[in-house]
Amino acid sequence: MKFKKSISLLVVFISILSISAASIGIFSNQGQGEFEYTSIYGETVQIHGKGIYQHDSVSMAAQAIGQDYVTLLLGVPLLLLSLFFSRKGLLKGRLLLTGTLGYFLYTYASYSFLSMYNSLFLVYVALMSASFFAFTLAMMSFDIENLPLYFSDRMPVKFLGIFLLFVSFVFGMMWTAKIGFPLLSSTPPPDLQHYTTFVIQAMDLGFVVPVGLLAGILLILKRPFGFLLAPVIIMKEVTLLTALTAMIFLQMNAGVKVGYLIIISILLFNLFIIICLVLVMKNLNEEPKSVSKELSM
Repeated sequence: MKFKKSISLLVVFISILSISAASIGIFSNQGQGEFEYTSIYGETVQIHGKGIYQHDSVSMAAQAIGQDYVTLLLGVPLLLLSLFFSRKGLLKGRLLLTGTLGYFLYTYASYSFLSMYNSLFLVYVALMSASFFAFTLAMMSFDIENLPLYFSDRMPVKFLGIFLLFVSFVFGMMWTAKIGFPLLSSTPPPDLQHYTTFVIQAMDLGFVVPVGLLAGILLILKRPFGFLLAPVIIMKEVTLLTALTAMIFLQMNAGVKVGYLIIISILLFNLFIIICLVLVMKNLNEEPKSVSKELSM
């Protein structure tokens, strides 16, 4: 693996900092408790009032804590496990590592720009930066032109590509509707609460949705870059949708109303994206097709 030492050092750095940040997010509880706050749009917001997220809304704090649980119990173990296998030269480990780094990049970019300022701000920025450089180096480490040779001809590229297109389209339309209708009517957007803008929606519409659409199209066309982009975005979506599932249940536990359609949709998407990851890993070989054929002769 190219850049092995640099990626390894960054992954260890990310693991240590994210364990610390996630643990503080979950277990800190100092503060006065919930209270109401009126935003500049006149919206009454229920503020969490406890722990590191004491200035965030009850809804956002529940989401952040849910994300912290997934980071601590799933994200970090996956990061270290995939690093272990990638250092052994396994392609599956490298793809899993790259996708997991994408999750950390997305997570701590959102914490840096969305969470109300707190004492972990520089930690979030450091994690965002380290994840960006580790993800970039990991993407650069692949021999993209020869990557399709490692995938079985039986891999259902059309199914995987169409599913990526569908998920990207659904999220794109969902966020566009959420923001677009208030813009057309010149009314304050709902659920902005006391935050300044929609950071998650900006990141999804600006990066995640276009990447998902591009990955789906390139995979259906069997272009080399599609065989890198699709597994990476699928792995990233597995961790992200798992985090969304945890967020939903913690929001409900905090008394935040969540629509049944959203709950069912996230759970179904989470299930299907895991199936997609299994299909990719099942059809990924550690030797290219040409080498495999020569060895069998």
